[in-house]
Amino acid sequence: MGKRSVGKSRFLLAKLALLIAAFTAMLLLSLKFDNSIVKFASELQNPLLDKFMLVVTYAGSVIVVLFVLTSLFLWHEHKRKWLFPLWMSLLSSFAVVAALKLVFIRVRPYYIGFPTLKVLVQTQGLLASSFPSLHAAVAFAALPILDREFPRLKFFWLVFACLVGFSRVYFSLHYMSDVLAGAFLGYFIGLAAVRLEEGYGYSNIFSVLKKIFGIKK
Repeated sequence: MGKRSVGKSRFLLAKLALLIAAFTAMLLLSLKFDNSIVKFASELQNPLLDKFMLVVTYAGSVIVVLFVLTSLFLWHEHKRKWLFPLWMSLLSSFAVVAALKLVFIRVRPYYIGFPTLKVLVQTQGLLASSFPSLHAAVAFAALPILDREFPRLKFFWLVFACLVGFSRVYFSLHYMSDVLAGAFLGYFIGLAAVRLEEGYGYSNIFSVLKKIFGIKK
């Protein structure tokens, strides 16, 4: 390994450590002010803003994000190899968040009196727990791959992901710490998917599997 590679690796590790430290600090700070933040966000509710935020929060669902981004990558033939990493990052985010919801049983803000819309109320099921936010995890999981393949869309998607996260607090569906934890998990799962593709290549894995099972095409 050359000096340049070592230097690059150290830079990436330093950047990663800085991001983790920043996310951790934000998460700990938000835990202290969770109720105040939800109260402030819910006081912004009005019929016009409700409609906009409702569109945003539905747009941040797993199915919508998968459909939109899959269509984007299919449109560009030379970028289709990133479809598998994209799906893996989004589905892995879903699985990790679902598992954590079973561990951290946290009631959603609207359970303790904060206002929400009846159409959004979720009272039972695996995803009823508040911590962490699945919508935030899925939205931020796509960011590293889009940054890698569609850098011009990075800022747009970052704004969208932040709006999705805020919409969950706005409707009293999550605390800010839920959103930050989901964003943290999703982003680093997406980052891991990018590094795996760059380092090993899922297409190479498929080639090996084809040889093992005798698939010619």
